[in-house]
Amino acid sequence: MNQAKKTSPEALLSVRGLRVDIASKRILRSVDFHVDAGELVVVMGANGSGKSTLALALAGHPRYEVAGSAHLDGQDLLAMPVEARARAGLFLSFQAPPDIPGVKNNLFIRTALNSQRASRGEPEIDAFDFLGQAKGGAKRLGLPETMLSRPVNEGFSGGERKRNELLQLSLFKPRVALLDEIDSGLDVDGVRALVELIAAMRAEGTAFVVVSHYLHLIEMLQPTRVLRLHEGCIAESGDLQLARSITEQGFAAAAAPAAAVAGA
Repeated sequence: MNQAKKTSPEALLSVRGLRVDIASKRILRSVDFHVDAGELVVVMGANGSGKSTLALALAGHPRYEVAGSAHLDGQDLLAMPVEARARAGLFLSFQAPPDIPGVKNNLFIRTALNSQRASRGEPEIDAFDFLGQAKGGAKRLGLPETMLSRPVNEGFSGGERKRNELLQLSLFKPRVALLDEIDSGLDVDGVRALVELIAAMRAEGTAFVVVSHYLHLIEMLQPTRVLRLHEGCIAESGDLQLARSITEQGFAAAAAPAAAVAGA
């Protein structure tokens, strides 16, 4: 297994000059941003701007050609295989969480959790203790307990799949969580549970990178920064007012000043 080198102290997650090609097509040209412990960065962008590509590249998608740098707590993230990134504390929620037929949800989550605990030198959590934690977490998130004993996401509704992702997030307690449209499919109670979970985890030091289009959710999350992704780069960085402006004017209007500057 690759041993990632640590650099000098910096932000918890630091991304510099990230470039991503998919099937010889460049999707991300040069992305720079950072997020520190307890911070939350929202990434907005038009459809096809590369938001999901950014999250998947950081998580280690095997078919992506990635250049530039990304460091997690000083460790070279891009030098790590996928499983090492997860064990180092990186979590990814999928925009469309897949089924895993034949694999029970509780076994899947406990195996992943024990792998992370082993990497930190912690003892395994036994089935009894895990089930108690999982049931408690499921109840808080509005996920029926019966979902724990079913195959992962098989027959789950869209909202149940997202709640199941949130259950994993709450149990794994990652250093950095990449959430790709995590609110999609959630009802009002699910969104409230999402916001409460993120607030509690931020207070404990987890950093978040959240991809979202929806101003109401973004306002509830109270982000540290809002980034606008355009043509493979971070075109603009701001606060909540940037998200409000994008919602009011649309991405085309937001992109126009940048294009005018580039052409000047």
